[in-house]
Amino acid sequence: MVGKDGAMSEAVIKSKPHKTSRIQVLASHLLPSSSSSSSSSMASEKEAALAAASTPLDSPTIFDKIISKEIPANIVFEDEQVIAFRDINPQAPVHIVIIPKVKDGLSGLSKAEERHCEIIGRLLYTAKLVAKQEGLDDGFRIVINDGPKGCQSVYHIHVHLLGGRQMNWPPG
Repeated sequence: MVGKDGAMSEAVIKSKPHKTSRIQVLASHLLPSSSSSSSSSMASEKEAALAAASTPLDSPTIFDKIISKEIPANIVFEDEQVIAFRDINPQAPVHIVIIPKVKDGLSGLSKAEERHCEIIGRLLYTAKLVAKQEGLDDGFRIVINDGPKGCQSVYHIHVHLLGGRQMNWPPG
């Protein structure tokens, strides 16, 4: 959490993923894989996405545990509506996940309703604030995964802020 003096919490998730429980499969989204190869990492992301897709959308997620501080995270920004923390399996030198503190049925972008416009805007504005805070003045990328084919592994809408290197196109 960012304190009044601007200092950031250095907490990280310390347990390793194990694919037997639902929370551990979801944790694989945030935890480093045991293999360093990108194809293996992509395979584990796909596995986590497919496993997560079979759970009820209103089920608690690992993000709920981060919001409630049951699971530590390296929080870089927090206000009344959103929380942003470093992804423990970064895909760029800067990789931050930004989530709303209240899910309100917004498990993914495809589930958005008009009532969600304000929080979706808040997520993107927070990405801009955090990008500036992280010194990403030369640019950054925003990613929102949606559904199993979009490789969404946590069904609580979230924005990935990626930067600190030259991005490539196409991304996927």
